[in-house]
Amino acid sequence: MIENVIIDDWVSVCESSDLIPGTGVAVSLGEEQVALFKLRKGDSIYAVSNYDPIGKANVLSRGITGSIGDKVVVSSPLYKQHFDLKTGQCLEDGDVTIRIYPVRVHEGNIQLQYAD
Repeated sequence: MIENVIIDDWVSVCESSDLIPGTGVAVSLGEEQVALFKLRKGDSIYAVSNYDPIGKANVLSRGITGSIGDKVVVSSPLYKQHFDLKTGQCLEDGDVTIRIYPVRVHEGNIQLQYAD
């Protein structure tokens, strides 16, 4: 397990080998839970809040990824709402969003940009 060490506003949260394409993983960023997703197609990695604001639980890392139209989404495992992985917007309820995080791969580690 990687400790959260901040270097130039980036925090290593796991190794890139910890991500299995098509599934999510939950990681800690300070006091927050973040859901990471690596899609089956391409090398894109997305990081969003693990907290489902509709189901009121930290479960989004267990959601199913896919696409609706041109949007890359995760479907909540609780009530099946879809959240855009690029913007955090809920497709079924325009008033609901989740936090998104800048993410990168650096020296084999997945890093999130840290902001207080």
